[in-house]
Amino acid sequence: MANTERFTGRTADYIRFREPYDPALILSRLREWTGLAPTWLVADIAAGTGMLTELFLANGNLTIAIEPNADMRTACSMLHPKADVRNGTAETTGLEAHSIDLVTVGRALHWFDFDKAIAEFRRILKPTGWLAVIASGRDETGSAANDAFDKVLRGFSASSSGSTRSGYANYFRLPEAFTGGILHHEETTGELVLTWEQLRGYASSVSYAPLPTAANFPDFQHALRQFFDDYQQDDIVRLVSRHWINVGQFAKPTD
Repeated sequence: MANTERFTGRTADYIRFREPYDPALILSRLREWTGLAPTWLVADIAAGTGMLTELFLANGNLTIAIEPNADMRTACSMLHPKADVRNGTAETTGLEAHSIDLVTVGRALHWFDFDKAIAEFRRILKPTGWLAVIASGRDETGSAANDAFDKVLRGFSASSSGSTRSGYANYFRLPEAFTGGILHHEETTGELVLTWEQLRGYASSVSYAPLPTAANFPDFQHALRQFFDDYQQDDIVRLVSRHWINVGQFAKPTD
């Protein structure tokens, strides 16, 4: 399956059950590190349903949401009518050269061709522009419950190990991309508190989980329920979450 199609059929669950970004944390860091102002033009790449786009619209920024998946793009347009929602990819945004003050990426860098995406971001950013890569959500490890939940998810996926985990290397290549420039990095931990309904919806929003049309979907739901029963306390499962913020400015080209 093409990466751009992995969230087809998952949009409703993504909207309802994926954890939102923390506007106070993200916007405060961006103001401190970059001088973010409401006058800046923001391009949110792989915007999905617009969870990150929403933060910048609320900050007063004109925001272009680039999203290749039709389901997600339609949802983004409906949920955030003030956004300029466009079809495009990280590698080919369709945006004008040196037109953007801030490029943002939320929970998506692992899907990109890293070298092509970084080249495209450098092309569309103004010489003084910034790139913010922000991930917020369940940590795959960090507690016995996190480990067990990840085992359930990946046990029912035929493709996640090769596609998702190999893409995580992109995050560790960010310092390489900003050699000679500026890179700010911060990580904080939190907690996801999930009822059975929330856990089931959250799991269904994950790109490599079986869809309801899959033959193994009933077995997947049974395994999820068993996980919930094993780890719940007072009908709640708690998972360690992580906020991961990287904000950088590329080195200026030399003559």
